[in-house]
Amino acid sequence: MMKHTLLIKLKDKDWDLLLIAMIFVVMVPIFTVNLVIDLMIFSIFVLGYNLLYGYMGRLSVGHMLYLGTGAYGAAMFIAYINPNPFLAIMFGMLCGMAIGLILGLIIVRTNGASFALINLAFNQVGFFLVQTGFAKWTGGEDGKSAYFDKVLFMDFYQPTHVFLLVLVILILVVLFVKKLTRSPFGILVKSIKENETRAKFLGYNTFRGKLWTFTLSTSIAALAGALYTINYAYVTPSFIAQSRNVEVIFATLIGGAGSIYGSLVGGVVFIFIVNLLPNIIQRWEMFLGIILLIVVFRFDKGIWGSITSWSNKRSIAKIQKGA
Repeated sequence: MMKHTLLIKLKDKDWDLLLIAMIFVVMVPIFTVNLVIDLMIFSIFVLGYNLLYGYMGRLSVGHMLYLGTGAYGAAMFIAYINPNPFLAIMFGMLCGMAIGLILGLIIVRTNGASFALINLAFNQVGFFLVQTGFAKWTGGEDGKSAYFDKVLFMDFYQPTHVFLLVLVILILVVLFVKKLTRSPFGILVKSIKENETRAKFLGYNTFRGKLWTFTLSTSIAALAGALYTINYAYVTPSFIAQSRNVEVIFATLIGGAGSIYGSLVGGVVFIFIVNLLPNIIQRWEMFLGIILLIVVFRFDKGIWGSITSWSNKRSIAKIQKGA
């Protein structure tokens, strides 16, 4: 009984957040600080996407639009308004929130293939505007540099300072998504995925639930984009390219849709693959496709989902054996 109570207290105190932070800190001397920063930023992006796809069941193939909105929003803020990097990050995230809220009024009224393709269409429009329409301000194909100031003791031209910033933000995002998915609002989001008609019948405002989930997802994606701008000190149209949407979908599937830890695992695994495989295998893209096929057909719940399922079955078997 005492052991069970202790486990509940440990869970309530969110010790898993400390473990996540320690894992990324330990990675730094093993790999490089820049690679670990990329791992964390991409994991934030996957967390935002998983909120939409994994928890609400809506597939978007245009989420790079919102990542790019945050990236360009931060870069434009630094270039034309204020070189403060903290304010730029907040502005980039607010841009993603605004775009998500406005476009969401249209997008969340659709389902299935229509939902996916409308996102892709808006992504293509955004890419055109960045590369051609607003090239005078965005730099077009050449991109835009972001020369920001030092703030207090933080110099984000130093990778270690960027690492600390991104680590703190990652932990805060994990905590936010964790609390959100366990809240009454999170129950509404999951019910929309399972059976939206039934949720409406029970009196839930599913349109509002879909709109706010979509907006939160785009906000987190934009936050990741703004962090990319701070990390690289520049932004290019590749940050909003529609051809890169497959990356976040792959990471979500390989880690485990509808799982916070699955988002982290998927983000880490994907970045490792695209950074390390090219040095080992010439046709690494083909190997990437093979991995995805194996995950989809053999581990349909993703890496983390499969581990969790195996662990639960083992625990049940032990209980039955003990009984």
